[in-house]
Amino acid sequence: MKHWLVGILAGAVLAVATVPSLAQETSTNRVGAQTDWSVFVEDNPTQCWVVSMPRKTVNTRDGRVVSVNRGEILMFVSFWPGQERLGEVSFTGGYPFADGSTVTMRIGDTSFELFTDGEMAWAASPQDDQRIITAMKRGADAVLTARSSRGTQTQDTFSLIGFTAAVEDAETRCSG
Repeated sequence: MKHWLVGILAGAVLAVATVPSLAQETSTNRVGAQTDWSVFVEDNPTQCWVVSMPRKTVNTRDGRVVSVNRGEILMFVSFWPGQERLGEVSFTGGYPFADGSTVTMRIGDTSFELFTDGEMAWAASPQDDQRIITAMKRGADAVLTARSSRGTQTQDTFSLIGFTAAVEDAETRCSG
């Protein structure tokens, strides 16, 4: 599906977390930060994205809170002007999602469904991306609930403080 995105997003993961990588491309082009969201820009081809880490994470199995090892947990909104993909919402849970599962994103009283592939999840369409972004601009936090391939249920809460300014900055930088 969108496997090419994983390498680019891994770069953002490294830039945000400053974790060394073996053979992954890294991005050091952080151009801004708006409270809980960072803005990155790459050239050749032009790509802009905003990224945030969760403020709270709860992992449960059989209804009990458990300790699990997870990789980086990040939510992105990406702009790919050369591919006419503007405002693509994605999420990496830091583990392989259960096959055929979806991720539920709740913002206030509104819920959205993201489809999964490996360790990534995306909205089903550009229209869904825009509905999610609109809700994120209006909301205080986004809660993403997912299931790992090992059966662990995860709930990650992302603050939306600074999201509007960050996403508008990225959109402006990648509008031409």
